[in-house]
Amino acid sequence: MLKVGVLSVQGAVSEHLKHLELCGVETVAIKSIESLNEVSGLIIPGGESTTIGRLIGIFGLAELIRSRSLHGNLAVFGTCAGMVLMASEVMDGIEDQPKLDLMDIHVQRNAFGRQRESFETALTFNKFDRPLMAVFIRAPIIRKTGPGVEILAEMAEGIVAARQGNLLVTSFHPELTDDLRVHQYFIEMCHKI
Repeated sequence: MLKVGVLSVQGAVSEHLKHLELCGVETVAIKSIESLNEVSGLIIPGGESTTIGRLIGIFGLAELIRSRSLHGNLAVFGTCAGMVLMASEVMDGIEDQPKLDLMDIHVQRNAFGRQRESFETALTFNKFDRPLMAVFIRAPIIRKTGPGVEILAEMAEGIVAARQGNLLVTSFHPELTDDLRVHQYFIEMCHKI
């Protein structure tokens, strides 16, 4: 059976695990190199990108995530803070901004404002036949993409979902709605690993 992990150092871990279970895959809460080596896919959840980035460095997970994904034997899905971590460039990052530098995207953190400016909207995701409700919480946005990046969803403000090979990112939180389609899409990616 396919095993998909959720990075479990900080952020919206339990919600992602629940969605994956509802999609019928075996789930693993990833906190160690050993658990990371068990999975075909990894979700890096929303939370605080600097904190998550520092913790995966401390736990020795950053290099393994980077090497497995770049060699094509790990699918990685970053939501919100996870998207920031996966970006090649964080335009408004702090000095020594932690990042995995996996995906050829330039990201602006907190592009939609503070927590109180959080919102939900119907969003066209170009792999689905009908819109999905997307929850944005202090969300980042993609300002620039490289040639190998496929844009999956965008709004007037910019790009909010994209894919590059075995890598998937969303500005929004698909784990906070009952719609399983984004997780199912990621699981399809994991099956191809």
